[in-house]
Amino acid sequence: MRAGIEAKVAAGGRIGRDEAAWLFTEADDATLSRLAREVRARFHRPDEVSWLKMAIVNYTNVCVARCDYCAFYRFPGESGTYLLSTEQVCAKVDALLAAGGSLVGFNGGFHPDLRVSHYVDLFSAVRARYAGRPIEFYEMTVAEFMFVSKRTGLDYAESARRFAAAGTRWITGGGAEVLDDAFRLRHSPGKYKVDDYYAAQQAILDAGMGSTATMVIGFDESLGERLNHLEALRRFQDGPGAGRLTSFLCWTYKPGHTALGGAEVSTREYLRWLAVCRIFLDNIVHLRTSVLTRNEDALLGLAYGANDFDLPTEDEVTQKAGAIVRDDHASVLEAAVRAGFRPVHRRAFPIGPGRPAEPAPPPA
Repeated sequence: MRAGIEAKVAAGGRIGRDEAAWLFTEADDATLSRLAREVRARFHRPDEVSWLKMAIVNYTNVCVARCDYCAFYRFPGESGTYLLSTEQVCAKVDALLAAGGSLVGFNGGFHPDLRVSHYVDLFSAVRARYAGRPIEFYEMTVAEFMFVSKRTGLDYAESARRFAAAGTRWITGGGAEVLDDAFRLRHSPGKYKVDDYYAAQQAILDAGMGSTATMVIGFDESLGERLNHLEALRRFQDGPGAGRLTSFLCWTYKPGHTALGGAEVSTREYLRWLAVCRIFLDNIVHLRTSVLTRNEDALLGLAYGANDFDLPTEDEVTQKAGAIVRDDHASVLEAAVRAGFRPVHRRAFPIGPGRPAEPAPPPA
């Protein structure tokens, strides 16, 4: 098995599901790292990595999805619920700009009282406030888009058209977790099925907006369920996605204060899975490692196929579950240097088929 996989990778070929499973369960760490770096080198300079500083602004914690792996949400009417005003959202954007950040990702819950018009108005006002400033906005996730479209009574195509017409540029792949229907039935039955998720993402892309791919590991998912996620993603990127998913980010489940509980996966398992993702997902240009959930250990992922990372300043969803967001971003960049890479500050990725990151001036 090993010789056949190595020959395929060397020839620029594609591995299959069984080969991916063998790599994860049988290959030694050095082999995984080497093969992942070979695939990475098809797209990126071997010694260079890209990064930017970002905040994930959680504009509401009201949610009716009932995911057992989430420590963030509150039901409508519960104590501690909130919905940020435009001014409160902009205060968070101001804080990020002051810290030298250049990307805001918006992420909230499945708020049953909000409709498409609310999000369009909020995001339009925020974009207008910062017109001409060096900042990009990821204006909700696919999962939220699906929920608000249904609550508004719109099909995905019409909902995507309204967002795009209002100026939305990105609706990212957040809310994917593990894209397997059995997994979803166990842990988030109120969300969606896998085919529905990809139907929504295709509508987003077809409307001219950008999107990304994401995955979270470390719940109770089986290797088969993980591989189902990768297979469906690669197939979508080959077909309806038409190469338009710009990046893939994998991070790890944080179990603190969740109904599901459990323990976080080891750094070694995370690195091995990153390598499998890089080798298998040969049609996605950018593989991103998660500083948010792994801190400096995430930079070890640069030797396992990752080429990009962000320096987070806030994300209440993961912080509620135990993620630690540190202000000492210089130490993270130094960790990348110690790992043998040259960190390049980048602009936001361009919309469309993945391309190398465009360098940006160092942040203030």
